[in-house]
Parts: sequence; structure tokens; C-alpha cells
Amino acid sequence: MIKLTVNGQPREVEVSGETPLLWVLRDTLGLTGTKFGCGMSLCGACTVHIDGAPARACITPVESVAGKTITTIEGLSTDRSHPVQQAWMEIDVPQCGYCQSGQIMSAVALLKQNPKPSDADIDAAMAGNICRCGTYPRIRKAIHRAASLAGGQTGREGG
Repeated sequence: MIKLTVNGQPREVEVSGETPLLWVLRDTLGLTGTKFGCGMSLCGACTVHIDGAPARACITPVESVAGKTITTIEGLSTDRSHPVQQAWMEIDVPQCGYCQSGQIMSAVALLKQNPKPSDADIDAAMAGNICRCGTYPRIRKAIHRAASLAGGQTGREGG
């Protein structure tokens, strides 16, 4: 048994320690908001937070996060009230939407570290998240909007 805290809830999973966290979240725990994109940590679709820092769940062995706090897109808020989620909806960022949970999780991490990022800060922080639809201008606009909505409070998770 591997003990995890996922979205504020203690969880125990009986899987091989080498199983990627992505598959534990999706297949074992039923949290399908975190997406599989490339399986090699190149696209960002599987971005989650581990102890508050962004990480790629596709290459993270579940045994390496035993005892740590994991936040998925489902854990940001139960009602889409997180400022980044609000901004994403207000700006109408998604096109196909597949990459967006990873984009949002990366944006939350950015704003936690830098509550008022410049365009260059956003571009640098989000460079590892690929959007095949090319919604990058809307993503940048939504991050600025989230910073404004949050008033410097985007570092909260789980509520």
C-alpha cells in the first residue's frame, strides 16, 4: 500500500511503486482531469502539483510521492471558483480543451510564485505546455486576468 494525500484527502493505493502517478490518478482513483499527452514529460498535459510545485505525472513513479500532497485540476476548487479557472472561463481559453488542465495547473504554479507576471514571465513559465490548437494568446490573457481577479491570492490550492 502506498499512502498519498490527493486533493486534501488521504488515499491508499495498492499498485506497483513504479506505476506512473498519472495512471494511479486516472485509473485507480478515477481522477480523469489529468490527461495523458506524450508520456515523456514533453507536453504538459499531465501537470499536477506535488507539495505545491508543478510536476509531470506521466513520468513520476507513485512511490516517489508517497506521503506527499498531490493536487490535481479537480482539487483546485469544487465549484470552479479558483481565480485561474474563473479567468479561463471568462476569456474562453479552450478550443479542443485537451491540454487545458495541464495549462491551468502550470498557470496556478506560476501565479503562486509570481502574482503579477509579465508577458515574458508567462511565456517562459508556460513554454513546457503545448497547445495544438494554438490558444497561447488567450492563455496569456487569462493568466493576466487571473492575477487581477486574485489580487495576489492565486497561491491557494484546494479551496
